[in-house]
Amino acid sequence: MADNKNKKLTMTQQEYQQVAKRKEPPRKVLVNCLRAFMIGGLICLIGQALMEMFIHWFDFTEKTAGNPTVAILILISVILTCLGVYDKISQWAGAGSAVPVTGFANSMCSAALEHRSEGMVLGVGGNMFKLAGSVIVFGTVAAFFVAIIHFLFGVGVK
Repeated sequence: MADNKNKKLTMTQQEYQQVAKRKEPPRKVLVNCLRAFMIGGLICLIGQALMEMFIHWFDFTEKTAGNPTVAILILISVILTCLGVYDKISQWAGAGSAVPVTGFANSMCSAALEHRSEGMVLGVGGNMFKLAGSVIVFGTVAAFFVAIIHFLFGVGVK
């Protein structure tokens, strides 16, 4: 497929791509994977510590401790995004900071901050929904298919 793209380019463009490819610094895959693993693990460790705190100090059950844990992780993520810290962590850790709850909260908060000058409805609300819309639709469709499978075959989470 890359060769098909090169066929459409002029000779000067192809030469430029070859020079750019040679000058591109090599990627440190192992280091990036370790950073992602460390930060992702740290976020999960913080979440587990919060959950244990709710269970032992506030007499929550394992089922009920999940909701406040997620809420606090989202709050921490949003505060760090507003302060510009989460973006620095993301640049260093890469995919490790995209742990589902905190990464999604960061994405939503970043969209809100970026478009706040356009107004609350069309700026903040509209651009946040652009991001969240696909997640909501995918979640709804996935839940629909899981419900059908459960209804038809009686299998799934009980």
